[in-house]
Amino acid sequence: MDYDALADSLASWMRTAVESAGLRGFVVGLSGGIDSAVTAALSVRAVGTENTFGVIMPCHSQTKDADYATMLAQSLLLTPEVIDLTAACDALEADLPEGPPMAHANIRPRLRMTTLYYLAQSRACLVAGTGNKPELMMGYFTKYGDGGVDLEPLGELYKREVRALARALDVPEPIIARPPTAGLWPGQTDEGELGITYDELDAILDALETGAPMPSPASTVARIQRMIAASAHKRAVPPAFPVDRSQGSGAGRSIGRT
Repeated sequence: MDYDALADSLASWMRTAVESAGLRGFVVGLSGGIDSAVTAALSVRAVGTENTFGVIMPCHSQTKDADYATMLAQSLLLTPEVIDLTAACDALEADLPEGPPMAHANIRPRLRMTTLYYLAQSRACLVAGTGNKPELMMGYFTKYGDGGVDLEPLGELYKREVRALARALDVPEPIIARPPTAGLWPGQTDEGELGITYDELDAILDALETGAPMPSPASTVARIQRMIAASAHKRAVPPAFPVDRSQGSGAGRSIGRT
């Protein structure tokens, strides 16, 4: 694949999205990871530095997350806005009943989503998502958190393709080489939580989509398929009861997925 050409095509697609909405640019959450780095670099290519707003949102985060995010911003000649959400998160959690650890962890990406949309509305921008194809297919994102965006530039790219695109966009190598993490807790990594490397996951998802020979054991493939099925609700528009008005206000059509 010609990744320089892909970068130009993605930037053109993003520019068209902004122009169609009658807006000026993009707000991008900078996590210090490769996906947000590539999204920010594409935004700069699409609408320029003056219309790309990078936001660093620490919330009980590792200091190195902000360090990597700042490194990326400097490489793109962006001045990121830093909004510390720690106090807001603590205040909200203090008023909530006790819940499981993941429910608490998911508060952070949902607060970040709220912050990004506040800034986007204030600056006449769209929120650019940072999810890649494996994350979206597996449901490895927080619903109405990092999944709450206006468009997903990387949504059809496997992780290996994101890495190659990052090099074409001159993303700093330390960011490319950094183990992917959602930063939900100290030491957390995407591959550790998923229980599979991105390289193997890419290969399985590609084989499922193309019908190519499966590269992994049947038990691993079955687990991946279960995760895809269980997360289908994350990728769907919220359903509404389909009222059939020709039969009276109380009747509805049968509900099913197509």
